[in-house]
Amino acid sequence: MKILVIGAGKMGGALVQDLARNPRVTKITVADRDEQLARAAAGRVREREGLVAAAVIDAADESSVARVMQGHDAAVGAADYRFNETLARLAIAGRLHFCDLGGNNTVVAKELAMDAAARAAGVTIVPDCGLAPGMVSVLVAHGLRDLERADTVSVRVGGLPVKPVGPLRYQLVFSVRGLTNEYLEPAVVLRNHELSTVPSLTEVEELEFPAPFGKLEAFQTSGGTSTLPTTYREKVRDLDYKTIRYPGHCALMKFLADLGMLSEAPLAVGGQEIVPRQITEAALVRHLPHEGADAVLVRVSVDGTTGGRRVRRRYQCVEYGAGSLTAMMRMTAFPASIIVQMMADGTITQRGAVPQELAVPPDAFLVELRRRNIQVEVTQE
Repeated sequence: MKILVIGAGKMGGALVQDLARNPRVTKITVADRDEQLARAAAGRVREREGLVAAAVIDAADESSVARVMQGHDAAVGAADYRFNETLARLAIAGRLHFCDLGGNNTVVAKELAMDAAARAAGVTIVPDCGLAPGMVSVLVAHGLRDLERADTVSVRVGGLPVKPVGPLRYQLVFSVRGLTNEYLEPAVVLRNHELSTVPSLTEVEELEFPAPFGKLEAFQTSGGTSTLPTTYREKVRDLDYKTIRYPGHCALMKFLADLGMLSEAPLAVGGQEIVPRQITEAALVRHLPHEGADAVLVRVSVDGTTGGRRVRRRYQCVEYGAGSLTAMMRMTAFPASIIVQMMADGTITQRGAVPQELAVPPDAFLVELRRRNIQVEVTQE
């Protein structure tokens, strides 16, 4: 298998390290516009000489992307989500499979609209393959697969510092643009089988995880449900996704949002125009911690009926970092790595542009998570 990783940041680097563990992967190219970053990601793999090569591309330059795609079986997008539509289209033209870390509903819809073109090219396009959106969609599919109907599906996910500091009690564990996007756009949910939108940073609830976390909060954010509401509209009555944070985080971020500090509309200040969202993102990058032990918390609950019997299923995971990889790197990059390998090795046989809950075999996916020491506790009542 020959795999291309587009983007050599934290998640791209973790993708490369995971891909390199599979002896069936014979070639990995990691491409980024920052040559030093690409070389650093390639250089972290020392066990298999010559396996990983670095390439310099600008994801906005279609000709350079198309050129580097040549000679690969599949590609995974770990760059800014705004490039994913173009990357998917170029993958179809180059006849290679493609998945990405996703994070934006509008972009995902444009990728899925390429279904006919992908089927004609004999390739598979699977967007939104990180953590949430991503891994949680496969867990939901696992929970629903033998149910006649489901009353509720709730997905709760958060990346947290193990030792919180500062007023936001948060550390920056992935792209700041992805973070503010979650807080800015509306959340898509199912309410009584109907697609609906809910403002992000609303509907705060309390929940509890084992020590050292204790009482936490969860609130509506965008993107986490991905295609689940559309896929399961007939089968599931109510479905939503909320982000987990330490108590008080939501109120502070909503205060900034209500002030317009996440707005893209320019403001005239001192004779210059500034974009509030850019200022807020720059301030978050400057003042939030970037290092320190982190954890990812996942809880997916499915309540439904099978054979006339009520069933409640829960999937829970508390993941910490390992070695040089943070918990967020492992939980975001590894699901995408599993899926791109499943496409390249033929485990995923469906062709076209397909939501992962319809394309990824859930049992095989859970096995691959366990092989990476990601333990999802599954309980049923």
